[in-house]
Amino acid sequence: EGREDLRTLMSKNLILFHKPYGVLCQFSGSTPNLGTFISIKGFYAAGRLDKDSEGLLALTNSGLLQARITEPRHKMSKSYWVQVEGECSLVALNALRSGLRLKDGMTRPLRADLIEAPLPERDPPVRVRKTQPTSWLNITLKEGKNRQIRRMTAHVGHPTLRLFRHQIGPWGI
Repeated sequence: EGREDLRTLMSKNLILFHKPYGVLCQFSGSTPNLGTFISIKGFYAAGRLDKDSEGLLALTNSGLLQARITEPRHKMSKSYWVQVEGECSLVALNALRSGLRLKDGMTRPLRADLIEAPLPERDPPVRVRKTQPTSWLNITLKEGKNRQIRRMTAHVGHPTLRLFRHQIGPWGI
């Protein structure tokens, strides 16, 4: 067929990087950015994490692999640990699971489960208000609208405090 399989593409064209909080997903401009950590030329992020998000970032120099990772038609899932404000109710979880109508359209159904805190406190801390409870969710989706998880959790009354991507398809932190 002349097409490389995913395993071959991964072996030659993939860097998995644990992006820290506060780092931009670009190689130039404001620092810290990806160039602060990665000096190999020709690799670009396949998908993004905003400056306030942490976790797994895939970088590639292959347009084909980039498309396999980012385009929803390939159904490569991305999983996140999400700390939200308040005690997340079953009603809110079911709304997330069913999909929501946001300003840019309807989101696809996703997997969302309550979990125990999977990460230690972040430095700097997420917030100082110790009296307000928080919940942790494990969210898996197969699309990636701009700041989608943050907008979805805010829509159901539980703004995101911390977002950590721990899985992209077959790769995990």
